[in-house]
Amino acid sequence: MGQLLSFIRWSGVFISVFVLIGANLTLRFISGTAERLSARFTQRRLTIQKFDSFARFSVYLSTATLVLVLSFQINEQTLKVVGAALVFALGFAMRDLLAAVVAGVTIMFDRPFQVGDRVNYAGQYGDIILIGLRSVRMRTLDDNIVTIPNNKILTDVSSSGNYGALDMMVVIDFFIGADQDIQLAERLVREAMLTSRYVYLKRPVVVLVKQQVLADMVVVKLRAKGYVLDTRYEKAFETDVSKRVLMAFSRYQVLPPAPFLRARRATMQSTQSTQAA
Repeated sequence: MGQLLSFIRWSGVFISVFVLIGANLTLRFISGTAERLSARFTQRRLTIQKFDSFARFSVYLSTATLVLVLSFQINEQTLKVVGAALVFALGFAMRDLLAAVVAGVTIMFDRPFQVGDRVNYAGQYGDIILIGLRSVRMRTLDDNIVTIPNNKILTDVSSSGNYGALDMMVVIDFFIGADQDIQLAERLVREAMLTSRYVYLKRPVVVLVKQQVLADMVVVKLRAKGYVLDTRYEKAFETDVSKRVLMAFSRYQVLPPAPFLRARRATMQSTQSTQAA
């Protein structure tokens, strides 16, 4: 330890403190600029977020290199002493951190997902807002920030809904009785998708029809598949289409499966009785 201290340049350590402060300010400036540009140029939002991620990586690596050069007298013996100390520290105290850093670099090149992607991982669903050296940060649809260690991502399964694109497929299911007009129901669902303000018309809209058993009865499931023009509007798109379809079903008397219909009528009768009382 004494031999290692003899190679430390204390004046360089003092300067390194200001280097770290400058790096922190630079990171804040990069993040703030990226957020403002993303809000202003929405069509380039994903490109700006990717640049933000790469810029942060560059600042981290440059700062670490500069601090090392300033703080130590670099020569052959210094490299041996510092190398031995780093191997010892990394081997026993920083195994998880080193694994996360290596995994972070791997993620940047292998790209299982990208900054701005809407990802489903380990029960969490939301947008990737940062790919850092140690962890990945995700903003869920409930506006929670989830931090995921990089080394966990390499061993678990993740699913990206848009993978670098702004548009994303949205799947919405509807159920009707087996005795209803299936062609009419299919047309109503398709029209609701095609006329939504959030639909991306350059991608196809598909409605799949399938008969299945649900709650011990035969029903018809209509699965609508369409692309939302921006992942940020996924739930707005789903809500808009669902409201349009349900209103159209009510207008054209396309009824749900019998048990659900009875339950709805019972609820309506109970509400009317309460109002009359």
